[in-house]
Amino acid sequence: MNKLIPITILTLLFSCAKDTDPATDQSDFTRIYDNNRFDASYYPIDLKQTQDGGFLILGGRKLDSSPFSGTYLLKTDQYGAFVSELEVAENIVAPIGPLSDINNKYYFFSMTPVGLQTQLNEVDPNGTITKTTVLGGSYPTAAYNDNGSFLLLRYDNFNKESVIAKVTTAGSVTQSKGFTIGAGDGVEEKFISHFIRTGRKLPFQVGKTLSGQFFFNGFYNYNFSLVFTDLAASTPTGVVIGQQEDGGFSSILPLEGNRYATSRFNFGDNYLIPNTTMISSGISSIVDLEGNNLPELSANSTVKILTVNLNGRVIIIYGTNTRSNQIALYGYEKTNGKFLGSRYLGYSNPFEISAMISTLDGGLAVSGTTYVAGRFPRICLFKISKNELIKSFK
Repeated sequence: MNKLIPITILTLLFSCAKDTDPATDQSDFTRIYDNNRFDASYYPIDLKQTQDGGFLILGGRKLDSSPFSGTYLLKTDQYGAFVSELEVAENIVAPIGPLSDINNKYYFFSMTPVGLQTQLNEVDPNGTITKTTVLGGSYPTAAYNDNGSFLLLRYDNFNKESVIAKVTTAGSVTQSKGFTIGAGDGVEEKFISHFIRTGRKLPFQVGKTLSGQFFFNGFYNYNFSLVFTDLAASTPTGVVIGQQEDGGFSSILPLEGNRYATSRFNFGDNYLIPNTTMISSGISSIVDLEGNNLPELSANSTVKILTVNLNGRVIIIYGTNTRSNQIALYGYEKTNGKFLGSRYLGYSNPFEISAMISTLDGGLAVSGTTYVAGRFPRICLFKISKNELIKSFK
C-alpha cells in the first residue's frame, strides 16, 4: 500500500510550514492526496469530521478484479494532513454514502462482489472497519441517517423494484416496501451503468419530510421520480414524475413545513430552486417547477445542498460543478430564497464535488475529486472558515 502525500495549495506556490499560521491553516486550507501509483484511481463519496477535529473520508477505488468500485477510507488530522488510509479488502464493493455518524461510530452500505448482497459496515473514528453485516437484497443506491437507524434505497433486480427499507445499526431490516420500476430492461441498464461507472451517475436519494413521511428519489414506473410513501400502502402517497432518466430532481432538502430547497436537471440543463412548496400527496410533474437555470454548470451536474447558521442567520448553500471544472458554491437566504453570493473552489486541475458538511468551528468542508495532470483521479479536501463564508454570502 502506498502512502498518500498531502499537498497544501495556498497560492500558486507552496508555502513552507514555518511561514504559515497554524490557526489559519486549521480554519482554511486545501489538500490534494496524491499517490505514486499512477494507474490507481480514487474518488471520494462522503466525509465526516471526527471528534478530534480531523476528517474521515469514505471513498471508492478502481479494482482490477471487479467491474464494481472497491472501498477506500482516508483519515486526516484537523489541518487536513494525512494520518492513515485503508484500501479495504475486495469483498466490500460499490460503497455508497452517506458516511453516517452514530454514537462515535461510522456506518456505510456496500455490496458483496459475489451475489451482490447489501452489506452494512461499521467503522471506528480512525478509519478501520470493525464489523460488516450482510443484509441481503441487491444494489444499494442511497441511504439516510434517521436518528440512530437508517433508511436504505436499493434496486431489487429480481422483482424489478425500487425498495425503501428501515434498517437498524445491527443490520436488521424492520420494514420495507417495493415500487415497480416498470417492465423490461431499459431502466435496469441505467442502474447497471450507474453502479459500474460506465454511464451517468444518477442522483439517487432517500429521506424523510419534516412531517415524518418517507421519500425516495429514484426510478418508479419508468421515470426518475420523487416518490412519497408511508411504507404501508402498496402505492405511493404522492409522486413528482420525472422525464425517464432525462429530467428529475438532483437533490432535495426539506426546510420547514412543505417548503424545500431542491435542484433539478432537464436534458443536461440544471436548475437551482432554493425555495419551493411541494405537496407530498397526489401526482405532479417535474416540468411544473421552474428554478434558476445556470448555464455555467456542467451538464446534469452533481448538486449538494446544506443549511448553515452564520451568526444567527440561516443560509442555504448549494455545491455543484462548473463547465470550467471548478466547484461552485451558491448561497441563498433560507427564508425567501434570495441570492447572496457565490464562491469557486479549485484551479489548474479539474475539480468535481462529492460532499460538503458543516464543521465544528462553524465553517464548511467540501470533498471532491481532482485530476492530477488532467488524468489521475485523486481525492481533495477544502476547508472554509466561518469568517470566509460570511464574506462570501453577505
